[in-house]
Amino acid sequence: MLDANKALDVLNNAELIASSEKVSETLAQIASEITVALSDKHPLVLSVMGGAVVFTGQLLPKLSFPLDFDYIHVTRYGNNTQGGLLDWKVMPRENVAGRVVLVLDDILDEGHTLAAIREKVLSLGASAFYSAVFTDKQIGKQKPIQADFVGMQLPNKYVFGFGMDVQGAWRNLPAIYAMKE
Repeated sequence: MLDANKALDVLNNAELIASSEKVSETLAQIASEITVALSDKHPLVLSVMGGAVVFTGQLLPKLSFPLDFDYIHVTRYGNNTQGGLLDWKVMPRENVAGRVVLVLDDILDEGHTLAAIREKVLSLGASAFYSAVFTDKQIGKQKPIQADFVGMQLPNKYVFGFGMDVQGAWRNLPAIYAMKE
């Protein structure tokens, strides 16, 4: 975890990648795409804690169709800047069997976490699996999964803001920044 002074230092030395206005426009666009695709499916929406909390909180009010909501907590990062072993902290409490499931996450980085979530949700009997990520990082190599709905593409940099953190800090920013290299 960063202390307050170090967190301010990180932000003051960061590069703005997407303004809060761009984030809002992107949110409206992805909400529209999800609504078109899933409005007649009464999906179970699973938010991936903690990164997707901001995306989820701002997206759900823009979805004008009935849905059920739950969350999962699985991570490869914790407060680290590099992924490690998959850690399932909370499984879905809602029964996913026979359900259309939409998983929401903040970023599709290497894709290992989302691929594991897809495998787990389908093994629990979901009838269909969809995923929406607010950001998709362009890492320059093939990923094991592609999201069905993508808000914006990001460069292969360490990014934070709008739910994404840097050592636990700055999930609360309305814009997206990259650490300077």
